[in-house]
Amino acid sequence: MGENWWLLILLMYGGTALLSYFLGCFNGAVIVSKYILRDDVRTHGSGNAGLTNFHRTFGGPLTFVVILCDVLKAAIAVWIVSKLFGGVGVSLFGHVVDGALFGKYWAGVFCLLGHMFPCMFHFKGGKGILSGGTIAIMIDWRVALVVWGGFLLLTILTRYVSLGSLWAGASFPFISWYCYPDPVIVVLAFVCGGLVVWQHRSNIKRLLSGTENKFSLHRKHA
Repeated sequence: MGENWWLLILLMYGGTALLSYFLGCFNGAVIVSKYILRDDVRTHGSGNAGLTNFHRTFGGPLTFVVILCDVLKAAIAVWIVSKLFGGVGVSLFGHVVDGALFGKYWAGVFCLLGHMFPCMFHFKGGKGILSGGTIAIMIDWRVALVVWGGFLLLTILTRYVSLGSLWAGASFPFISWYCYPDPVIVVLAFVCGGLVVWQHRSNIKRLLSGTENKFSLHRKHA
């Protein structure tokens, strides 16, 4: 009975992690550029497979397809996994965590990993802002308010999307800590936020050197 129980637990954690990861792998910018436009976004601009680089490179109504793809995959991952874990307490090392809440953060970590390092696209993906922002909305309106509020304010005032993105990644674990002072949730939140900040390390260098590109509603022409 004990062995079967542990097997069930491993399947639950591993299965939901894989589900979230593979949902995250459906990168909107890569799929639209590579299979619809026949021109991989990762060969242009910053080389990043994210919304900002896609908009700067291609622009047009297909930008909304990218947004829809990256929002839906994160929302679906968080919703499914939170439902699977919901209704029961998740026990980790003798510590019990609310199942639905744990499921949201657990799915968030692996969905971001899939978005940033998609196995089907040579592990070269996006930086996780749109998907991460969706995860924040799915978790708690207070988390979303801090993450999105700071992101929008900094982006509008400075026109540096990367600066707003760094706020989003850095603030996520701290607002999560404030709303849910649970050690397991805080660790998962720091992983999520840390992944976003890590993916923006090249932007940090450009911000410090004054060479970072500012956001424009008009795409750049070759």
